[in-house]
Amino acid sequence: MVEEEAKSLPMELSEKRGVENNGFVQNEALDNNETDIGSHEEMPKRCTVDVDPMAVEETVLKPYAGMPKEVLLKFSSQARYRVTREILFWLIIIAALALVCATIAIIALSPKCLDWWQASPIYQIYPRSFKDSNMDGNGDLKGIQEKLDHITYLNIKTIWITSLFKSPLKDLGYGAEDFYDIDPIFGSMSDFENLIAAIHDKGLKVIMDLIPNHTSDKHQWFQLSRNRTGKYTDYYIWQDCMEAAGSVVPPNNWVSVFGNSSWQFDDVRKQCYFHQFGKEQPDLNFRNLAVQQEIHDIIKFWLNKGVDGLSFSTVKFLLEATHLRDEPQVNKSQNEESITAYSQLYHDYTTTQVGMHDIVRSFRQTMDQFSTEPGRYRFMGSADDEKEDIEATMMYYGTTFIQEADFPFNFNLINMENPSGNSIFEAVDLWMKNMPEGKWPNWAVGSPNAARVSSRFGNEYVNVMNMLLLTLLGTPVTYYGEEIGMENIASESVSEDHVNSDPVVTFPEKSPMQWDGKVNAGFTEGNSSWLPVNTDYQSVNVEIQRTWSNSTLNLYRQLTILRNDELPINRGWMCYIWNDSNVFVYVRELDGLDRVFMMVLNFGQESTIDLKAIVPNLPAEAVIRLSTNFSNVGKAVTTELIKTEMGEGLVLEYKTAKPVHTMEAFQEKCFVAEKACYSSALNLLFKNC
Repeated sequence: MVEEEAKSLPMELSEKRGVENNGFVQNEALDNNETDIGSHEEMPKRCTVDVDPMAVEETVLKPYAGMPKEVLLKFSSQARYRVTREILFWLIIIAALALVCATIAIIALSPKCLDWWQASPIYQIYPRSFKDSNMDGNGDLKGIQEKLDHITYLNIKTIWITSLFKSPLKDLGYGAEDFYDIDPIFGSMSDFENLIAAIHDKGLKVIMDLIPNHTSDKHQWFQLSRNRTGKYTDYYIWQDCMEAAGSVVPPNNWVSVFGNSSWQFDDVRKQCYFHQFGKEQPDLNFRNLAVQQEIHDIIKFWLNKGVDGLSFSTVKFLLEATHLRDEPQVNKSQNEESITAYSQLYHDYTTTQVGMHDIVRSFRQTMDQFSTEPGRYRFMGSADDEKEDIEATMMYYGTTFIQEADFPFNFNLINMENPSGNSIFEAVDLWMKNMPEGKWPNWAVGSPNAARVSSRFGNEYVNVMNMLLLTLLGTPVTYYGEEIGMENIASESVSEDHVNSDPVVTFPEKSPMQWDGKVNAGFTEGNSSWLPVNTDYQSVNVEIQRTWSNSTLNLYRQLTILRNDELPINRGWMCYIWNDSNVFVYVRELDGLDRVFMMVLNFGQESTIDLKAIVPNLPAEAVIRLSTNFSNVGKAVTTELIKTEMGEGLVLEYKTAKPVHTMEAFQEKCFVAEKACYSSALNLLFKNC
């Protein structure tokens, strides 16, 4: 009877579409044993259960965690899951595309970031006068490395070191004896490599001078050339000389920059060689392609050493006319035999000859080979003072299609003789209105070859000149010591014993840097320095001015902070507002920002000016953000009555919805180099204003 019931149970379940749950069967062998044991006992009566087929189906198809692939696929094909999945998929695709498009739009609309040589002031160092580390009285590379913290304290990111090449130190070392070595007076190549590493470790950049026009007469090339050795025979410019009455007659009337004939007879070769500068500095023959290649190899050598940029000097002298005609006299009635000064001739055949710019552009191309690495752009500058010929200067920028220098060095403010509001305006405007579109300006008030500001104009103008330098549009270049207002030393204090050179040459603007009030101004711990220290070093030095809130050094530092932090001054528009014999007024502003900075700089006598009458919509009041008189900082001034004293400078800040560069009356007085607009909503810059 039991067996019959057992046999009939599956049949009944099958007929009723029942479900047998085997989910808890763990061991088939154990089940068999249990069955055998139970066979000796009376089995309980089994019952038949009716199951609703729809409920079973619903239970089976309900998803659960950890379901196998086969079950998952059964659900994934259902519409409610498939549609949801497709919606999420397309939402992700759309979001990704939107993100890509937004990124492309931001990149396309964003202005070009200022490069390192644009974003920071440049600090120019004459290495022999900066810091002596070995007590020999001469500044050196280790001395520069010791004082890198001073550069960072000034908020400056770029250092420009003048010529370091091994040389006899004639003409301040600008005639190289070996382009591939450091002069021992400055240290070793290892010292140079350590300096470069230290500079880069601090996030700074370094520019070096390179004078390709000539070498020292001690250079191996010249020694081989005077002996007519192989390819070096024509490395320099040689010409036969005529002898008359026991003296040498030069090929023509060409005169050197330092005066007297630019031809020098060589006893070894029995010919004259050409020199644009001193007789110890023979000019290279750049019509010889081998010479050009030598310079390219030198460029590569120093860029491989880690130098971030090169400033090429005297490049306008690279080529001379091959016809060797006499140059025209300035005074045609002057006896030609009396011509000895450089200023007595027009130098039509010895400067800026056809082909010269092609050579300079080839230097640019070599440097560009080292600029492909991100963040390692190699700067190229040119330092040739064209005096009155501004068009010749602007040619060093290159053309629209072929780049040359990133900028030619600007001598306009250095060459200015007497400061006034008008003369400052004219020097600034001359550069800006002649600069090619899209190029970047630069400014300097001092250099190794010009008297310091305090000696040229007077101590009262030091602070206002620094304020001008650091608020104009472009890159400011500061000659060491200008940040503390150093003066020239007295020329009579420079003797042959100090310079070990020609006693008639004086270097009053190259006196040692004044670090503190100790002996020798902290420049050297030795007994003496190569040039005497200025007698004012106890009151004009870095250490003491760091402690004075109203010092020249502190004002300089506040100006660099302002320049770095404020977009209108960093890269905004510059518009002239007013200039007269006393004051020069201009604004710096940026599209999208309602904050404007107005500079009121006095280079003459005490002055009062009504700026509100000059600029429509100018607010009635402005706040003094910075002043050469620190006690005035933070004060409000009435724009109808702004008073300044001689040498005083004000940086005024105000807000307006109508910037000057949008006003029709000032359209011809406004300039911008790297145009950018600010979006306050997105807090970013864009270029399509």
